Amino acid sequence: MITSEQEKWLSKLDDTDSVKIYPADPKASEKFKKIKEYMQSVLGVDIDIVHRGATSLGISGQGELDVYIPVHEEEFDFLVRSVQKIFGEPGSLYPHERARFVTSVDDTKVEVFVINQKGKSWIDGCKFEEYLKKDSRVLEDYRKLKEKGAGLSTRKYYKRKIEFINDILGRI
Repeated sequence: MITSEQEKWLSKLDDTDSVKIYPADPKASEKFKKIKEYMQSVLGVDIDIVHRGATSLGISGQGELDVYIPVHEEEFDFLVRSVQKIFGEPGSLYPHERARFVTSVDDTKVEVFVINQKGKSWIDGCKFEEYLKKDSRVLEDYRKLKEKGAGLSTRKYYKRKIEFINDILGRI
């Protein structure tokens, strides 16, 4: 089941393109370490920077590295402005919830998210990934779902992912 808020987000995604899926990147951890060190050299070593998504799980995905900076709501605007000085304007911004920046490291697309650590998307994402790390069968199902998404439009791909994630969250 998909929420009305998720439906609204999905409606903004491309429905004419074709998603590409890549095998797990064995160098993802090295690339994450490199971008984290760079970001902390600019933002400060006390800033929490977290590797998430398919590359952190060691499974197939869209080939990008997902990097998150979870922050308290009162720090959100300051961190967005700080990250903006490094990576330019955010590709998307949901005030006090999430800002997305895009860059690259060693020819790999990197999506950097400043995210409200008390927000539903951060909390649910953490629960979901922790569940996948504990249950290898569900992780395998998720990998297969992602691989079967190759060739789908971005909207259809994310719709399937959201349905899967919502199903898992409904179980825990």
